[in-house]
Amino acid sequence: MDVSHLLLAAAGGYLLGTVPFGLLLTRLVGMRDIRIMGSGNIGATNVLRTGRKDIALVTLLLDTGKGTVAVWLAVLFCPDQASAVTLAAGSFAVVGHTFPLWLRFRGGKGVATTLGVLLATVWPVGLLSSLTWLGIAAISHYSSLAALCALTLAPFYAQIFANRSSTVLVFAGLAALGCFRHQANLRRLLAGREPHLGEKNYPIERRQTTR
Repeated sequence: MDVSHLLLAAAGGYLLGTVPFGLLLTRLVGMRDIRIMGSGNIGATNVLRTGRKDIALVTLLLDTGKGTVAVWLAVLFCPDQASAVTLAAGSFAVVGHTFPLWLRFRGGKGVATTLGVLLATVWPVGLLSSLTWLGIAAISHYSSLAALCALTLAPFYAQIFANRSSTVLVFAGLAALGCFRHQANLRRLLAGREPHLGEKNYPIERRQTTR
């Protein structure tokens, strides 16, 4: 195992993950800073709360694409170490989205990027996780609940479809990170105060922008 390749894959994945598409797209169309709107998150769910479904969809696709492209680039440049470098590149793309250097480490929750990584590394796991998200969201109308279910089940899906235990462990780590980022959502779900998917009336919490 070439450690330098792993480090390069991780660094490349992180930098790709730090691109804040939600923030950039909303600024591009002349909207206010997304970080002081709704939940303050830079992801597609919060973009949807602005009422711009088109921008939210593009944000979702691009955030998912960050994870997928990170994995594909790792395979392209290190085909002989594909399994290890793809996991490094993909997982650090999620870390980059969640803790972007350019935004003082205040990023998104990493759900879309994680799904992109799952689809690119073990596609049945990614497909089942995506279907889980869609199913729970359709039934409950809670994006956060759908995300928590999809992330939590991903390692169990990987137990069936992944060839390596290391893949299961990495997916479990990504699930843990995503669940950690959803702590506030979980508290609101339990208290019955979590806004529904696309709902604009979001309980604003005190926060500082990263200007």
